[in-house]
Amino acid sequence: MMSAAPGRGAAALLRGSQRVCLQCARSYPTAAPLLRSTTTTTTLLPRRTFAAEATAPSSPIPEQPTTTTTQPPPTPGPGPSPYRIKSALILTRPPLLTRLPTPFESSFYLYQKRLNERLVAPFRKDYYFKQDTAHDLEWRIKLKERHGVPAKDIGRYNPRGRMAWNDEVLVGSTASSPETLTEVLLKDAEVRVSEDGELIAPEEIVPVEKPMPRRTEADEKGDKTRLDRKLDETLYLVVKKGREGKWGFPMGQVETDEALHHTAKRALAEAAGVNMNTWVVGRVPVAHQVIEPEIEPETKKLVKRGDKIFYLKGRIMAGQADLTGNTQGLTEFRWLTQREMEKVLPRSVWESVKGMVELR
Repeated sequence: MMSAAPGRGAAALLRGSQRVCLQCARSYPTAAPLLRSTTTTTTLLPRRTFAAEATAPSSPIPEQPTTTTTQPPPTPGPGPSPYRIKSALILTRPPLLTRLPTPFESSFYLYQKRLNERLVAPFRKDYYFKQDTAHDLEWRIKLKERHGVPAKDIGRYNPRGRMAWNDEVLVGSTASSPETLTEVLLKDAEVRVSEDGELIAPEEIVPVEKPMPRRTEADEKGDKTRLDRKLDETLYLVVKKGREGKWGFPMGQVETDEALHHTAKRALAEAAGVNMNTWVVGRVPVAHQVIEPEIEPETKKLVKRGDKIFYLKGRIMAGQADLTGNTQGLTEFRWLTQREMEKVLPRSVWESVKGMVELR
């Protein structure tokens, strides 16, 4: 067996070996399998040309005995958990109307309308109204009432006159109030000319029906059990247990292998009935409250279990709450706004859920 440096050729190595004949050394390709190359050494293996007895296989490595570690059985706890897991549903009714704008917002909107009238191209009535038709006659009547301004909700302002720069609303002006704009638009929508092109007498003009008021009958009576109140705010369902009980949300204890949102749905059905079309917004709680258990100081004995309450958010789309036959002993329910709910809820409950309450 010989070795050579990596720089020497394999053929030269074969020719210099005394254990390989000249013919085998010349036939380098046939002798190539006799070489075993590594990165640093090339080793020539001996070639066996005779039969030999098969060598006995080497004795296998004895396997190490495996030891099985037996885990001790779990030690039972000292007693029941000091906490009960509960799930509550914060059922809401979203706003049905947009809120009233502030005086500043109303003034800003009117200023934007006046500025737009200054910048747009002049109104071409010939493109919209055919000359000497009923629509053309009515347009000329209303244009005169608007003091020659095509826009009907910008007040006494002429965007093409010499005072067009004076487009700001003065402090205390009612020109930008929603009530004033409503009256102006309703008056302008009245039909002054009949279909045959004749003027309608003032006593025969049919007034346009006014929109429904923002305040409903429930607002006027102060009925907090109805959903058609406070249409521009979010309402929250709160329930009360017993005459001297505290206000809260529909709540139930989580049973074994029950998800939080399933418990919340079940608690709502048990508390307020099934005559509501509701939707649980998500399966992740939006608020969390912990009521610590009562433990005897000296004996460390559990006197009263505590509660871990997870609040989920829901929406009501139709129906109404009904406490008839509820299984939780509830006696009263209300649909309250944020400010009203803050006054009746216990302080600990309000501090836990106030972070998810809508701004309005």
